[in-house]
Amino acid sequence: MDTAARAAAELSYRDATEADVEALVPLIESAYRGDASRAGWTTEADILRGQRTDPDGVRAVITTPGSKLLTVTRDGVLVACCQLEHRGDVAYFGMFAVSPALQGAGLGKQVIAEAERVVRTQWGVSEMHMTVISVREELIAFYERRGYRRTGRMTPFPYGDERFGLPQRDDLAFELLVKPLG
Repeated sequence: MDTAARAAAELSYRDATEADVEALVPLIESAYRGDASRAGWTTEADILRGQRTDPDGVRAVITTPGSKLLTVTRDGVLVACCQLEHRGDVAYFGMFAVSPALQGAGLGKQVIAEAERVVRTQWGVSEMHMTVISVREELIAFYERRGYRRTGRMTPFPYGDERFGLPQRDDLAFELLVKPLG
C-alpha cells in the first residue's frame, strides 16, 4: 500500500456533536490565526487578527438543520474539519481547518474529496460552493487545482464585526468559488 493510500486508510470521518465543540474551536483557530497558524500555509495571521470562530459559532454549525461539521481523526486525534451546509441543489463548504503541523501532506485534498462525496451521496447536490477571502491567492489556487472556479462574485467582508476577526487591511472581500459535482 502506498503512502497516500495508507494515510487515507488511517482517517476516520464523522459528524461533530456538541461534545466536540471544545476540541474544534482550537483546531480551527490554529489553522488560521495567531502564531500557531504560521506552522501551516493557510494562515490569515497577516490579514486578520482576533478570533476566527468561537464556541457559539461552531455549535451553530453543528445544530442548525441542514448543516453539519464533518470531523476528521487520525489514530483518535482530531486533525481536520469542515462545514457542510445543504442549500437546495448546492452545498456550501466552509470552516475548513487542517492542523497546521499536517498541512502540505495531502490531508486537505482527502478531506475535500470526502466532503464532496458526502454531499453528493447524502444530499444529491450538483454543485459545491465556498467563499474565500479574495486576497488569499495561494489558497484560491489550491482550490482551483481541486476543480473549483472563481466566479468574480464578491461579498463584502463584515468590517466592524469582531466575531470574524480584526482586519489588518481595508481591501478584504469574500469571493464565491464553485465546483460542479458529477
